Amino acid sequence: MRHVRRDEREVKNKDEIIDILRRADTIRLGLNSDSHPYVVPLSFGLDASGGVVKIYFHGAKEGYKHDLIQKDGRCCVEADIFHRYTENEMSVYYESFIGFGTVTIINGEEAVKGIELLLEHCGYAGFEYDHEYLNEKTEVFKITLDSFTGKRQLE
Repeated sequence: MRHVRRDEREVKNKDEIIDILRRADTIRLGLNSDSHPYVVPLSFGLDASGGVVKIYFHGAKEGYKHDLIQKDGRCCVEADIFHRYTENEMSVYYESFIGFGTVTIINGEEAVKGIELLLEHCGYAGFEYDHEYLNEKTEVFKITLDSFTGKRQLE
C-alpha cells in the first residue's frame, strides 16, 4: 500500500523506515469509531524481528480506547521526528512513519515481553515493576502491522 505523494521524500528501504519508528518517542494510534476517527498518543515498545513489525503499548482495562479496540481492531499508527523549521519556507525538516494493522489484547509471557520492550524503548530497560499490579490493573496491547511507509525531508 503506497501513500506517499512526493516520490523524492519517500523512504524506500524497510530498515530505514523501521529506524524512523525506533527513534520516535511517541506513536499516535488511530482507531475507528461510529461517528469519527479517534487518535491517541502513546508510549510504545517495538519488535521488528522476523520480518514482522509489532508495536506494544499498555492502557486501562476499560475506557473508550479499550472499547474501540474490542469493537474493531483495525488501526493506523503514525510517528514523526521533528528536526526544525526550514529557513525562508513554510515547511519543516522531518521524518515520519505511517503503518496500518490490527490491535489485539495480549496476555501472559507475550504481555511481559511487550511491557519490557516498552520500558526499553522509553529508557527504562531492566526496570523492576509489580507483575501482579500489571495483571490486575493494566491491559497490554499488540499492533501487528500489515504495511507501513516512511517519508522524510532533511535538506
